[in-house]
Amino acid sequence: MSEEGYDHAAVERRWQAAWDDADAYRTPDEAEDPTYVLGMYPYPSGQLHMGHVRNYTITDAYARYRRMRGDEVLHPMGWDAFGLPAENAAKERDTNPRDWTFECIDTMRGQMESMGFGYDWDREVTTCTPEYYRWNQWLFREFHDEGLVEREAAEVNWCPNCETVLADEQVEGEAELCWRCGTPVEQRELEQWFLKITEYADELLADIDDLEGWPDSVRQMQRNWIGRQEGSRVSFTIGEARSASDGRGERSEPRVYGPVEAFTTRLDTIFGATFFALAPDHPISEELVAQDDDVRRFVEEEADPEGDEPNGVRTDLTATNPATGQEVPVFVADFVLSDVGTGALMGVPGHDDRDHAFASKMGVDIVPVVAPEPDEPGRDDAEGDDEEPPEPDVSEAAFTDDGVLVNSGEYGGLSSAEARERLTADIESAEFHTQYRLRDWGISRQRYWGTPIPVVHCEDCGPVLVPEDDLPIELPEFVNTTGNPLDAAEEWKHVDCPECGGPAVRETDTMDTFVDSSWYFLRYVSPDLETAPFDVDRANDWMPVDQYVGGIEHAVMHLLYSRFVTKVVADLDMLEHREPFTNLLAQGMVQLEGEKMSKSKGNVVSPQRIVEEYGADTARLFMMQAAQPERDFDWSEEGVRSTYRFLTRLAELVDWFVDEVDGSGGAATADDAAAAYVRSEADATVAVATDEYDDLTFNTALRETQGLVRTLRTYREYADERDGDVHPWTVRNGLETAVRLLAPVAPHIAEELYDELGGDGFVLEAEWPEPAGDASAADERRRLVENTREDVRQIVDVAGIEDPERIDVVVAPEWKHRALELAMESDAPNLISELMGVEEIREQGDAAASYGQDLQAEREALRPALAPEREHEALEEAAWLVEREFDAPVRVLRAEDAADDVARKAEPGRPAIDIAE
Repeated sequence: MSEEGYDHAAVERRWQAAWDDADAYRTPDEAEDPTYVLGMYPYPSGQLHMGHVRNYTITDAYARYRRMRGDEVLHPMGWDAFGLPAENAAKERDTNPRDWTFECIDTMRGQMESMGFGYDWDREVTTCTPEYYRWNQWLFREFHDEGLVEREAAEVNWCPNCETVLADEQVEGEAELCWRCGTPVEQRELEQWFLKITEYADELLADIDDLEGWPDSVRQMQRNWIGRQEGSRVSFTIGEARSASDGRGERSEPRVYGPVEAFTTRLDTIFGATFFALAPDHPISEELVAQDDDVRRFVEEEADPEGDEPNGVRTDLTATNPATGQEVPVFVADFVLSDVGTGALMGVPGHDDRDHAFASKMGVDIVPVVAPEPDEPGRDDAEGDDEEPPEPDVSEAAFTDDGVLVNSGEYGGLSSAEARERLTADIESAEFHTQYRLRDWGISRQRYWGTPIPVVHCEDCGPVLVPEDDLPIELPEFVNTTGNPLDAAEEWKHVDCPECGGPAVRETDTMDTFVDSSWYFLRYVSPDLETAPFDVDRANDWMPVDQYVGGIEHAVMHLLYSRFVTKVVADLDMLEHREPFTNLLAQGMVQLEGEKMSKSKGNVVSPQRIVEEYGADTARLFMMQAAQPERDFDWSEEGVRSTYRFLTRLAELVDWFVDEVDGSGGAATADDAAAAYVRSEADATVAVATDEYDDLTFNTALRETQGLVRTLRTYREYADERDGDVHPWTVRNGLETAVRLLAPVAPHIAEELYDELGGDGFVLEAEWPEPAGDASAADERRRLVENTREDVRQIVDVAGIEDPERIDVVVAPEWKHRALELAMESDAPNLISELMGVEEIREQGDAAASYGQDLQAEREALRPALAPEREHEALEEAAWLVEREFDAPVRVLRAEDAADDVARKAEPGRPAIDIAE
């Protein structure tokens, strides 16, 4: 042990080599007690960043913990290796995307190995290899056979610089810029391949309720993305106002555009529809752009769907309300979206906040047609009521709740719910309808570095699936050209049609990389299988993933697509499970001075530098103890140094024990109070840390472990003050406990110290310490000891006692413990009366009444306490800490052995303190 610290580089090299030689992380194909732990696999960018390190330390720590608990653990790693960044990098460097990608993989794999991550590298999956993407193509065929693939023209986000389609989530900010290059995104209409995820919308939505191991925020994000709404579709007839002219001042027959459907969840408000609104890209809006300068100006220059306020332009058209026959003005409005509902809506400003704001701005009438339910006993709205309630004041704000209809003709007096039923039945064009925000999954990408879509286009046969025997369709050599390199691969592109044998052209779009990640977790169970995407029996054994960890940025698309593909695969009779991930943890970001680390900001901390200066264990331990895994936290060099000092102190403590204590036959006995306290602390630490590891709250588990190490160091100092008088087994037990509890997070130093303490085999294979009690009892014991120590400090400070002669700690009598127990169990309004019904309490007279009043007053804040004998035992064990702090003898007394005036102050969990000067 040097003064600067332990030789972390030598320790980590030694144990990484030992694990490798022993093939310590190999996972059996067949498992009796399987646990599947998985971190979202990374894109191979060439360098690990701290977000990667945090993610993979979480999964590695949990996988190691489950191994020590006796589970057989699958903990694999792979590479999300396709994608536009690799293609762009290859173009910039005049190289091949494949070569660049594999160079990055080699670098990142080496970094992962240096971090000590315990992966079974024999299960490594790389999505850009034909061995993997062949099965993307196979699944495409299966989905097609199930009617879940279609090709249709669609308006897409197009980046003119990257020359590819972008998903909605890849378009950033109000300026709508490409997430990769920052170029303004355009809209184009292209023939696209779609997977029909909407066929599973209802099941995807319903099953969210069963994902109890997922964060509530993520589940809600998925619900919102699916966006199921139940309501009605109803048609308004759109046409020119009757005063329209032909442009020469002469009247002409008004043009009728025909019925236009709108979707609404509040058909009960249709009598209050005072305007109609169209999306800027609605077909009617596009016609108006060509003939109305005001509409053109608004659509091209002013419309802002992301704006804070709704905006629009009035047209010369009117819409006929099918319920009232009245004509209302038609607007083109930027808050109406073509991909939500029908791209048209009826505006009811009296009962919708957004419509109210728009109508107020545009000077449109605001008419109330729903009033709050009258507060009348016996009213039965289901049967209607002749007398309508007073209409609400909607001049300043909309009334948005359900209620009773007013100003609605024959429907007046009906409840909103019944009015929706009646109006949908009565209005000829109305029908019940369920709509979704979710759209089918467009998987076409105009890029080279992705899975070729297994389709050829024949002039006679149309799109034709490539036969299964011809899979995989491998990518041709990369051509560094503008646009899609596959269009330039003439020899690869031109083929014979599989159906008629005539000339055909391959599909040059490749698949969205979300396809790769939608099922990769299934490939890990049998990564070398050549006859199917995965072994069905093994997948059914290992799946679903027990613990999945990844960034919140993937909370919607990746997880939704994975759930969809899992359900389809289950329907193909290839899987027994319909959800891929039982438990999900979305880890927080690693920040520097409150900002996310990024190269553009120049605030990136290199994991490799930290490993070289302080070791992988220090980096891992610092990140796991800094905050709960779900929370963001700030990187701190001082925190890193402090963590390194802790590991150094632990190593030094083990050296001291092995060199000076072990086998020495120390004079202290197992009955020694200090030794008993240390053993109790070890038991308590195991109890609490085990619960925290189960919940993945590593920071609390590690804080417990560090507390145990501090207790051992304090015990050593206490022993030094008594000429080295320690109980050897107590110290060994404490150190072995601390090392095992630390092993999942700091595995290298844990192996080193476990070996030094004489452990058999690897610590990663050692049994997890068994807790001697439960965590709640441990918390009560610690709270008792710390509160007692703090009470002594406060008395000494307030009374100005410089040199205490004696300190007495008096435990509360049994009757007070009984009274507390009854108070916590009772729901009687008069607690004192109930307490006085118990003879042993009633016998205490005024003391019982007084204590009963205290319990009554603090009833909501009462908490359990240790039993009297356990409280006495715990305080006796901890007395040496008080003696050492105040250099005075300490007596722990039962109430009956103490002076009455002191004993009566004692309460459960809060002993009385008497200090003699």
